[in-house]
Amino acid sequence: MVPSQPIDILVVDDTTENVQLLSSLLSEQGYNVRKAVSGKMALTAAKRRVPDLILLDIKMPHMDGYTVCQYLKNDNTTCNVPVIFLSALDEAADKVKAFQVGGVDYITKPFQFEEVLARIQNQLTIQSLQQRLQQTITELKASQAEIIQKEKMASLGQLVAGMAHEINNPITFIYSNIAIVREYANNLLRILQCYRQEYPHPSQSLQEILEETDFEFIADDLHKLIDSMEVGSKRIRSTILSLRHFSKLASSEVKPTDIHENIDSTLQMLQHRLQPSQDYGDFPTIDVVKSYGDLPSVTCSASRLNQVFFYIINNAIDALQAAFAREMSHCQPPTIWISTKILDSDRIQIAIADNGVGMSEETRSHLFDPFFTTKPVGEGSGLGLYASYQIVTNEHGGTLHCHSETEKGTEFLVQLPKQVEASPTRELA
Repeated sequence: MVPSQPIDILVVDDTTENVQLLSSLLSEQGYNVRKAVSGKMALTAAKRRVPDLILLDIKMPHMDGYTVCQYLKNDNTTCNVPVIFLSALDEAADKVKAFQVGGVDYITKPFQFEEVLARIQNQLTIQSLQQRLQQTITELKASQAEIIQKEKMASLGQLVAGMAHEINNPITFIYSNIAIVREYANNLLRILQCYRQEYPHPSQSLQEILEETDFEFIADDLHKLIDSMEVGSKRIRSTILSLRHFSKLASSEVKPTDIHENIDSTLQMLQHRLQPSQDYGDFPTIDVVKSYGDLPSVTCSASRLNQVFFYIINNAIDALQAAFAREMSHCQPPTIWISTKILDSDRIQIAIADNGVGMSEETRSHLFDPFFTTKPVGEGSGLGLYASYQIVTNEHGGTLHCHSETEKGTEFLVQLPKQVEASPTRELA
């Protein structure tokens, strides 16, 4: 069966007659055949356009077939091309060496064309099956990553929502009663002050109690304590609101969203990681510099975008801590920059940058692969940025780009359409 797109075969042999014969016979079978009469010519032809299969002679002047095969296997662009050796050498040692340098098959001259054709078809079938297997593995890994991530975030959402609900009730009770406690305390202090004015000469026992308790200090400090309790309660309430806003991870509702509110709630969730830490010596506070543009409401899944902001900012904090641990001078002070702007009539952009350790081009090229992580075992699953990429691109029709350079920091650019419509092909789960 001849493929719809002809298979490209490169025939390499310094004997012109052999090349012409093979080229003619293979062309009759529907293959696209290219010819090379030297090792150097073969390497040039293979790099110019990578073939599907190579028939390679061994005994050639200047560069033998073994050397050609080694060059091919050491080049990332040609390393997966199957090489079938075609040679008059019939010793076992010659065949062993051919397989050692990367050959997949060995045909002895003089050959029968039916045998050559059968071995070519066999290798092409193997190659096709390998490609399909690799594609299946990639799809399975992606599916596995998506399932794990959805289960993980759904469980986290339920846990956070439950905690926020349980904490919200008692803190609401405390916060709502602070004003009453303040009023009662002021009334009691007024009464006590009035008593002191009406009865300036207390009894000996009362005088001793007044001296022991230091009434003036208590009267002054009580207001400070109540103020402190009010500030603390407000902070807890703010954190709970951020938790409740952030924790709606199971919701796929698409609605108009204030992107800045989402970013701020994410920063509130990560507030503890932005503070000084002794885990990395005297790691200082991370500065967060916000430059918000005048964004319109964006129709999207707010809860899913929260995950994206969380992963990116959390990774930025890791990069800043790593830079501080390595005593990188450029990371002073550790800073995260967050900016938003309108790109055009249809799109907005969120940029999140840091002056952390950065990453190499090799690392950056695998950044959005499922299960890829540079963190030690147990410290990262390699799913966060993969999930972020899927959320931005597949679910919201946007783009997610990363610009980074070793020891010069990293920047993520999230570009989103102003309006996302939920559809069967874009499931927001």
